[in-house]
Amino acid sequence: MSTQVESSASVGDVVKQVFSIVFVIAGLAGFYYFSEFALLYRVLSLVVIVLIAMGLMLTTQLGQGFWTFALESKQEVRKVVWPTRQETMRTTLMVFAMVIIVGVILWLLDMFLFWGVRLLTGQGG
Repeated sequence: MSTQVESSASVGDVVKQVFSIVFVIAGLAGFYYFSEFALLYRVLSLVVIVLIAMGLMLTTQLGQGFWTFALESKQEVRKVVWPTRQETMRTTLMVFAMVIIVGVILWLLDMFLFWGVRLLTGQGG
């Protein structure tokens, strides 16, 4: 009997997800269909429809899983040790220096290869 409850909850979730998608599609269609109305009213109605669809989606198991993931992600971001301004500046300057050094090396390599190709083909000297 518990499998029937899980099955009906799963079917209910699917129905809610389909209705959420239908609401958003209908909102978008309405946004363009009612183009004679002011843009502000169309945008506000679209925002309300999307919020309703999100609220309906959050009542599903998938929506609850997403909400839990979002809350856990927020907690993990708080645990991140962000670099100081001095560390950021130092790292940025090191990246710039390496880009310039690699650029000069590639430029010199290109110059020597170009010189070698011209020498081998007899176009200059």
